[in-house]
Amino acid sequence: MTSLPDLFPGFAAREVDTSAGRLFVRVGGKGSPLLLIHGYPQTHVMWHRVAPQLAERFTLVVPDLPGYGASAAPESNAEHAPYDKRSMAKALVELMAALGHERFSLAGHDRGGRVAYRLALDHAARVTRLATLDIIPTGEMWAGMDMTMAMKTYHWLFLAQRAPLPEQMIGHMPVAYLEWTLASWTKAKNLSAFAPEALAHYRAAYAGPHIHALCEDYRAGATTDLAHDNADRAAGRTINCPMLAIWGDAGIPDETSAPLSTWQRWATKVEGRAIDSGHFLAEENPAETTKALLTFFAA
Repeated sequence: MTSLPDLFPGFAAREVDTSAGRLFVRVGGKGSPLLLIHGYPQTHVMWHRVAPQLAERFTLVVPDLPGYGASAAPESNAEHAPYDKRSMAKALVELMAALGHERFSLAGHDRGGRVAYRLALDHAARVTRLATLDIIPTGEMWAGMDMTMAMKTYHWLFLAQRAPLPEQMIGHMPVAYLEWTLASWTKAKNLSAFAPEALAHYRAAYAGPHIHALCEDYRAGATTDLAHDNADRAAGRTINCPMLAIWGDAGIPDETSAPLSTWQRWATKVEGRAIDSGHFLAEENPAETTKALLTFFAA
């Protein structure tokens, strides 16, 4: 992917070995560490419009998750590790430690938000502040999977089907599937929110072994991740660091009854609101997303 446009000028590019394989990461900025975690079906590039302002206040660590982008796509086991969120969170803790950051703030969008809140639950001593973008917890998503939500998030059920059905179907037209998916989750229902340079990255990454890895991410979501969430709820475990939840007013959580009150069952110090956007807040409305993140993380 070295021929792709550089959307993080001045940032270093590194590869770090972790328990979930070798992770590609961009590092830049100055100040306290802030880990930014992308979601499906994207890569670290999704943060390119908010990174410049955030980098003025924070040292940004912007990785590709296992199986995504330029990171390795290792074989998975029967529990779909290392694509379950506990395994991914552990790998990111290892990544941050390798870069010299024992404690840090983090923000995650989509699947990255699920990794982020799992990291805050499993590694509470590492996390100073947590922000999630356009999600509610996995357990809450499955519990509320009515017809409306199933139609909007059909991919949760499709990608979680047994291999190799979704892999074969997507493999026949990976770029068309990617672009339809991206467009369908925006407020405008088209690709106008995405920079052409970012789309080039997403197209290049959505191919080959990564299709299987991304399906494994969702298979983990329907099994291992759900079990971990249910166990935490049964045990009364909560996220105890300050937390921000933001979502698009035409995004996925907006289909639920009350995203903020949902998070208040999971976190003890949470604030949040909707912003003018579809699912892809950092690209559809980077100004408002950046303002929300800066206000929260600089507090």
